Amino acid sequence: MINRDALYIDGEWIKPATGEVIEVDEAATEEIIGTVPAGDAADAERAILAARRAFDGWSETPINERADVVQALADGLRANEAKLAKIMAQEVGSPIAIAERVQVGLAASVFETMAEAAREMPAEERIGNSMVIRAAAGVVGAITPWNYPLYQLAAKVGPALAAGCTVIVKPSSVAPLATFVLADLVHELGLPSGVFNLVSGRGALVGELLSSHKEIDMVSITGSTGAGVRVSQAAAPTVKKVALELGGKSAFLLAPGADLDEAIPNAVRGSFVNNGQTCSATTRLIVPNAIIDEVEQRVAAMVNAFVIGNPLDPSVTLGPVASAGQFTTVKNYIDIGMTEGTLIAGGPGAVDGLDRGYFVKPTVFSRLSPKARVVQEEIFGPVLVIVGYDTLEEGIAIANDSEFGLSGAVFAADIPEAVRIAKRLRTGQVAINGGRFNAKAPFGGYKTSGIGRELGHHGLMEYFELQSLQFPSADELGNFGTTV
Repeated sequence: MINRDALYIDGEWIKPATGEVIEVDEAATEEIIGTVPAGDAADAERAILAARRAFDGWSETPINERADVVQALADGLRANEAKLAKIMAQEVGSPIAIAERVQVGLAASVFETMAEAAREMPAEERIGNSMVIRAAAGVVGAITPWNYPLYQLAAKVGPALAAGCTVIVKPSSVAPLATFVLADLVHELGLPSGVFNLVSGRGALVGELLSSHKEIDMVSITGSTGAGVRVSQAAAPTVKKVALELGGKSAFLLAPGADLDEAIPNAVRGSFVNNGQTCSATTRLIVPNAIIDEVEQRVAAMVNAFVIGNPLDPSVTLGPVASAGQFTTVKNYIDIGMTEGTLIAGGPGAVDGLDRGYFVKPTVFSRLSPKARVVQEEIFGPVLVIVGYDTLEEGIAIANDSEFGLSGAVFAADIPEAVRIAKRLRTGQVAINGGRFNAKAPFGGYKTSGIGRELGHHGLMEYFELQSLQFPSADELGNFGTTV
């Protein structure tokens, strides 16, 4: 059992205002593996005011010193990789190899690349007789999800601290334990009181207050589109900055002439990574009708070969979904899919030999209408849908026929053709013929998939405000040398 009984506020571990706790389940066993405080409005208020008091001093700290802190957090995550990976496997259900490489390793890389971006960022920009300087956005409320708790924490806390902002983090109630380990690292580093604060609690209470409070200058959330809408509505009266990384139903467009030996494994990995609990997962496989039979056979063979079980077992390649609620949601969508398309793999019912845990059969439906619910709606579990097309124009139209626009993939006969297709997709990122994720490139979505970008120098810029200083002349500006 991991029992955390205090919140991190104003540089100290303090007892919460109430004695209520949030229980954390292990996805593979349904057993309680830990508890964290259920912070309330009084706790959040205390953290917000602490962050406000700390802001002036932290924002005036030299950016290289702030970058050193962000780099130290990357080093701390790597030093605790085994401990954190086990927590991720238990909380989220990520197979242990994914927990090590992605849940922890990618989070460390994001902190590291953010420190690098901060050091490389020019101090100011000069335009004629104007000097444009970057000022820290202010006090940031960071609301993080349960599917990638550490990675999304790094994508918010890394740029916020590097930019000179102070932070209040509210982790998901489903998977909060790793965030407390990061707070331990912050405490060991001896950051000034109030720079980093952690308040676990219910989203309807703590998240709402972070979104609406007048002393919060910016709120950043990763979550469902519905959660993003609620945060935006709560933030609107105070006209604060809002960064939203929301849902997705991304398309993997298989173009005519693509090498199926390479494309199909990419498509399957892109859909089922982290047990399908990935907002950027390419869960719509759009293929030429001329080869749909072969695609179905290849996909079914790969999906049926998954080793399903406890994610702490190194031989397991697909674990459970994270919670009872998500288990119910995914199972309901599988039932809907049975009425909308042809079942290729998986389906309803329990996984053989697993009578406990939130395990769902990896499932594939094909021969679907582009308007089917399982094609249009985000399922957030191990479910892939296949949609056929007759012409490439039709395939591109199907790919774009979505309220979402977070991610995507194109696999074509050659890279120039894949690029031509990708440029026509209304989505924030596109993998070209198996292209890999890049933690330095901007990540974010079109349409209801969000507002703003995370990662790299584009993500860092979200946490600044721009101020233009107008000089009497360009000559007067030149007298200030290279920096102010």
